[in-house]
Amino acid sequence: MSNVSYHISNLLEKMTSTDKDFRFMATNDLMLELQKDSIKLDEDSERKVVTMLLRLLEDKNGEVQNLAVKCLAPLVSKVKEPQVETMVDTLCSNMMSDKEQLRDISSMGLKTVIAELPLSTTGVNLTTGVCKKITSQLIGAMGKQEDVSVQLEALDILSDMLGRLSGALVSFHGSLLSSLLPQLTSPRMAVRKRSILALGHLVPSCSPALFSQLTEHLMMELSKAPPTSMSRTYIQCLATVSRQGGHRVGEHLEKLIPMVVKLTSVEDDELREYCFQAFEAFIRRCPKEMSPHISTVTQLCLKFMTYDPNYNYDDEEEEDSMDIEDESDDEYSDDDDMSWKVRRSSIKCLEALIHTRRDLLLSFYSSLCPALLARFKEREENVRADVFSAFSTLLRQTRVGTAEMGFLRRVVPVIVKVLHKQLKDKSLKSRQGCFSVLTELAHTVPGALEEHIPALIPGIVFSLTDKSTSSTMRIDALSFFHVLLVSHPPQAFQPHMQVLLPPVVACVEDSFYKITSEALLVTQQLVKVMRPLDKNTAGGFDPKPFVKEVFSSTLKRLKATDIDQEVKERAISCMGHMVCHLGDHLGAELKGVLSIFLERLKNEITRLTTVRTFTLITSSPLKIDLSSILPEALSVLGSFLRKNQRTLKLGTLACLTALVTHQTSSIKPAALEPVLSELPLLVDESDMHVSQLSITLLTCMTKACPSSLAKISSSVLPGVFKLVHSPLLQGGALAAILDFLQALVPQCLSDIHRQSYHSVARCVAALCSVCSKDTPGTVSSLIQQSHNSPESARVLAVLCLGEVGRSGSLGGSKEVQAVILEAFSSSSEEVKTAASCALGSMAVGSLNDYLPFMLKEIASQPKRQYLLLHSLKEVISACPAPSLFPHLESIWALLFQNAQCPEEGTRNLIAECLGKLTLVNPDQLLPRLKKQLTGARSTVVTAVKFTIIDQPTAIDTLLKDSIGDFLATLKDEDINVRRVALVMFNSAAHNKPSLIRGLLPKVLPHLYQETQIRKDLIREVEMGPFKHKVDDGLDVRKAAFECMYTLLDSCLEGLDVLQFLDHVEEGLKDHYDIRMLTFLMLARLASLCPAGVLQRLDRLVEPLKATCTTKVKAGSVKQEFEKQEELRRSAMRAVAALLAVPEVERSPSMAEFANLIHTNADMASIYQSVQGGDAPGGSAPNTNKF
Repeated sequence: MSNVSYHISNLLEKMTSTDKDFRFMATNDLMLELQKDSIKLDEDSERKVVTMLLRLLEDKNGEVQNLAVKCLAPLVSKVKEPQVETMVDTLCSNMMSDKEQLRDISSMGLKTVIAELPLSTTGVNLTTGVCKKITSQLIGAMGKQEDVSVQLEALDILSDMLGRLSGALVSFHGSLLSSLLPQLTSPRMAVRKRSILALGHLVPSCSPALFSQLTEHLMMELSKAPPTSMSRTYIQCLATVSRQGGHRVGEHLEKLIPMVVKLTSVEDDELREYCFQAFEAFIRRCPKEMSPHISTVTQLCLKFMTYDPNYNYDDEEEEDSMDIEDESDDEYSDDDDMSWKVRRSSIKCLEALIHTRRDLLLSFYSSLCPALLARFKEREENVRADVFSAFSTLLRQTRVGTAEMGFLRRVVPVIVKVLHKQLKDKSLKSRQGCFSVLTELAHTVPGALEEHIPALIPGIVFSLTDKSTSSTMRIDALSFFHVLLVSHPPQAFQPHMQVLLPPVVACVEDSFYKITSEALLVTQQLVKVMRPLDKNTAGGFDPKPFVKEVFSSTLKRLKATDIDQEVKERAISCMGHMVCHLGDHLGAELKGVLSIFLERLKNEITRLTTVRTFTLITSSPLKIDLSSILPEALSVLGSFLRKNQRTLKLGTLACLTALVTHQTSSIKPAALEPVLSELPLLVDESDMHVSQLSITLLTCMTKACPSSLAKISSSVLPGVFKLVHSPLLQGGALAAILDFLQALVPQCLSDIHRQSYHSVARCVAALCSVCSKDTPGTVSSLIQQSHNSPESARVLAVLCLGEVGRSGSLGGSKEVQAVILEAFSSSSEEVKTAASCALGSMAVGSLNDYLPFMLKEIASQPKRQYLLLHSLKEVISACPAPSLFPHLESIWALLFQNAQCPEEGTRNLIAECLGKLTLVNPDQLLPRLKKQLTGARSTVVTAVKFTIIDQPTAIDTLLKDSIGDFLATLKDEDINVRRVALVMFNSAAHNKPSLIRGLLPKVLPHLYQETQIRKDLIREVEMGPFKHKVDDGLDVRKAAFECMYTLLDSCLEGLDVLQFLDHVEEGLKDHYDIRMLTFLMLARLASLCPAGVLQRLDRLVEPLKATCTTKVKAGSVKQEFEKQEELRRSAMRAVAALLAVPEVERSPSMAEFANLIHTNADMASIYQSVQGGDAPGGSAPNTNKF
């Protein structure tokens, strides 16, 4: 410590030198010392350093002054509170000095101190104390009307302080508001503007009462019809308050809107601009409250977006006005003309409207779309850029398959007609806007520009070749060209190849790497255009004249090693496409290219891209000869299978599979040794996808290189059998093993895990299908095992019989039927379930032999009915529709005979059978299903759920017309019927949202009604000496909330978000299961609809806080502690999502909750864990925002 004091003393002594250089160097050294974390000052040193730095603020040398200000930043955290207060007192008094230089440097010092005051709870006392000192002096400084510069500095500092530390100034909010409001009437515009800025920073954390006071003051002043200059100030303040205060301004809109509308008629362009900025803020912050005023605001925007009193747009010469536009800019530019600001603000207001009200999109297309198109001719380039931006927003909001899409397709010719001439405009900003709109259009309506490509090409070529074009412009043009090539058929570009190719090739050779990279991407697509490999698009176009030009420019980039990584990768990919599409035109050059690829394959940086390129080339229908590099390439690829990089492994396996499949004749068995030696380790349940690709490769190798069979059998089979035993085996990995076994025909299987019996049974059936001579012996052995073996062996034997029978090889064997009946009578549930599966599988293979037997058993054996219905479900699911037609009536009648069975499990199974059966003949059976709504309503509605699958089917059109009748059961008196109706609605919303989108206005009120807790459904049950409450409405509420969660993903545009949030809020206080679901919904809403969530934030925080702070009573069972812990974690995930919402820091309640998490070690720990380890300790939940 003494060494530090000595060193500091030396520096302080040098600071008193008469030599300015000495003072400068000493101050600089002091700053470096203060920036060290390890330095600690004693009390005397603190006082001396502070005193000296404050004295240096008055130094005659400006550089020394500036360095002294910089020293204040690290000093704040190194000295104790009294010294910080000394600094603040001195700086505040200096700020009111008559000396301008001292005043300015002191203001800078105060801003530096404010920026460094700690936000954490450990330094909250210091921050609060300093803020109070500064605030009281700033309020005094603002009252000094005679010295405007002091006022401006005070307002500037106050804005900084409120922006960062508003929460610490809560006690001063009232006096600050009282001091700031009079400044709005200052004769100086600068004072008024800075006062508005300070008020904007005050608004987010002020109390509702103060917010209302401020808003009412502004409305009262506006109602007095003040001078225009004052009206501007009040409207500008209103817009700022709305932007910063969010939804709180919503309750005042009924009074505010008429005032603002009235002011738009005042002949003052700046005032009109501020009015539209206020409208924009209202629309973005309070979209729901603005609903009654949308029409009025829209009409005003449409009126003033064309407001240009100093320019005459001649409608008759609209086409020519584009050509003379550049001259018109010079001719009509006028520094006093502010009308462009009115037009720009009204267009920005329209953009806000389009962005926030997607539900009105169809009406926007009829009202706003033509108006925006007409404004593409706007003479002021800044305004025109905003027109393009608004139109792009309109396009982004449009979704495929909606009514708006039809309207958009009709206006495409108009859009192109208006834009194609502007693509040659001298204004870069205009051209970029055009490309932005056209890119958005190509994304929204793929293929829509096909007819107009001849009109667009000159504009693209102009932007690529014009010498005055900037790099950004070229990149934008290339990016649009790429989107155009990807989204339109090759035939549209082939006639223009001679014009298109030279400028793109020139860009490939450009010195700026970003242009080269984008140009290579375009070249890659142009290669596909020259010679499409798709038979449907391949035509008579001859690519030969263009091959040399493209090849030479790409090869130059491929050979270069001193270029950007992105360019290297795209050069490899581009050349790969060239070899794939045009390899037969490359002649002797091909061998050299392949050698370069082999070098790139060995390079760690480019190997992944090269692996993917080899996969592409190998799969080419041109049958490219790779024999010159194949042995070495296989060795390198084999080494990649050892790398601990999953993406590389997956790419390599796909590449090797393609090579073995398409290059069989060129591969010698010895060349596969490096690959075979690596594969056994990859066949493991720890990564099923890698295992699947590895087994697929093995299958290809088995078929392509029979000589490797012995090696494959000895090295890989143990791993494959282990995988067969795995309970995780299913889907693609299982299918790959079946293909492999059919190719290999392996040995018998040993004892296995019960969950993998079905996989093994399918493997046995796969082997039987290729070894038909051995099948009878296998079947006999299985029948024998099904009688006198242990339970596990019986289950496996019965399942194997079923899978063998699925191929039809068992026929109607009476012996097998006897085995099944015996299994149904077993005391083991697993054996009975296996018999059910086996009977269904055998019936699929021999329908006429087994289905009548099955139906007879269902009708006569009520105890076995559930198992037999499982068999019937398998038959209906797996049999082709034509084979079921003769049996439809008998199955239908049998199912409805049992549709009102008292057992819910049986009813659900019958419903599933009915739903799948309806898919067999929807035209006939769906109307009959609808007629049954008068009887077994629960079963019928559940059946409809099983007709809704995620793939397009013939029933979709019929279902769309009749689903409303089935959803009418949401009004049913029976709570169970309402529950299954909600489940069916959820299935439709998830799999086929188009079925229910049009019904949302009718369905949502009933859905929301089911989210309410009904006391009449809660009953008390006595359990011994205890009484327990049972909520019979819980299941239907859970179903309703599940529907709401699904609607967020599939039908968001059909929801009133604020109404939706009202019910989410109720769910946050409901049962454990529902709360878990609503936490997920809240996190999803924070991402999808941040504006709506912000409006309800204060109401949502309380239940979240209650969940996070609730503790389980001591002595509760372990499950209660676990449930509460999971609830808290889920709630904290929702909190984390809310804290990520922009501008959430403006909510006082959220700021308070974030601070609570920050200070509570238990909650901070939970927050840290749900964030995946982001340490909240020093800066928990992003509280720096607050």
